[in-house]
Amino acid sequence: MIRYLVEKDRPVRDVPVPVIVMLVLTLALQLIWHSQQEPIVAQAEDLPRPMSARAYVMSSFGEPIAAAKVLNLWLQAFDNQPGISIPLHSLDYDVVADWLDTILELDPRGHYPMLVAARVYGSVSNPEKQRQMMDYIFFKFNEDPNRYWRWLAHAVVTAKHELKDMPLALKYAHALAEKATGDNVPYWARDMKIIVLEDMGNVEAAKILVGGLIASGEITDPYELNFLQNKIRELEEKLSRSRQDVDN
Repeated sequence: MIRYLVEKDRPVRDVPVPVIVMLVLTLALQLIWHSQQEPIVAQAEDLPRPMSARAYVMSSFGEPIAAAKVLNLWLQAFDNQPGISIPLHSLDYDVVADWLDTILELDPRGHYPMLVAARVYGSVSNPEKQRQMMDYIFFKFNEDPNRYWRWLAHAVVTAKHELKDMPLALKYAHALAEKATGDNVPYWARDMKIIVLEDMGNVEAAKILVGGLIASGEITDPYELNFLQNKIRELEEKLSRSRQDVDN
């Protein structure tokens, strides 16, 4: 037995001819089979609808925050599939919104879904999809203005500078001014409406708005009051120059 184990491998010529023929035929058949197969082409998968938030809580053993974090990572990585990269603007944004809603339901205090809505899905080179994400942010803002004000402020900037839609920017800025009234909301966010009106050429309307804010006595923050006083001087100078141009 020991001699058999240490014995050198037998030469090929000692292998029976029928065995060699069988191996050659097997190899030939395998090569022919592979040559007949269609080449494997990577195909993009559609983004599926999410399950209920309750289902994710149960699957994570009662840890909704952990489930939300995992779903955040999964959703953001969905555009990179094996062998293919999907442009973000080709995703179904109605389904994307459902995922964002589900993640927010799992982690109501989290802001990550709003962040990706504003700066990832809302930054694609597709105006229609951008508007869809900005409207999603506007919808969520109306649910909790003092929590989501910063994302609507981002939507104002996107509407103004990327979409070039000043009426839409004014709509968002007006909502900020009217609804985001918490102490945590900075004055620059509440006063974005003034800037948008000025950029739209409605200098007189912006001046009236600023004057009304100052006269109301509701502005107690010295920095905001100083900002408004400086702004009204700038607006008055603009009005004066425009009137001079008309007279000339």
